[in-house]
Amino acid sequence: MTRLLVLGLLDAQPMSGYDIQQMIGMMDAERWGGVLVGSIYHALKKLEQEHHIEITSVEQTGHRQKAVYQITQQGREHLKSLVIDSLRTSSVLYPTTLYSGLTFIEKIPRENARQALEEQKQRLDEEYRALEQGLKEKETAMQNDVPQFSKITFDNMFSIIRQQQQFIDKLLDALK
Repeated sequence: MTRLLVLGLLDAQPMSGYDIQQMIGMMDAERWGGVLVGSIYHALKKLEQEHHIEITSVEQTGHRQKAVYQITQQGREHLKSLVIDSLRTSSVLYPTTLYSGLTFIEKIPRENARQALEEQKQRLDEEYRALEQGLKEKETAMQNDVPQFSKITFDNMFSIIRQQQQFIDKLLDALK
């Protein structure tokens, strides 16, 4: 997904690695896209080696130089292929760690299981609040003109978190 995001951003405009990091941070892509900000420079290097991007200029900022990249025509074709692949790939992700723990839940005291699930519930609540904050920021930045696909995506993320919260609540009830 790092390659997809980097190419997508560069398709909009030429940017430096730092600019891309800032955009991905503002988009909160670490949360919803699984993109680690630290992986961007590695992706830039690989994409340049593969001729999907090229350096358009090198700017001097203080004692540092920063390369500004732009997407190539080959990169635009690769971007299309990445978008199609991402749309066709199954998006069903199971909470495998949780399921594995539930498989052997009888191996620990119920109180420990309950406490761990309460912590999980708290993290889900925090995730939900962070998502709400991200949506508010996006709405503010876009003057409440959030694109339809973004709205649908946010709705789906909220639904997934609510579903997990309900699942945890059922597990906690079962432990009573």
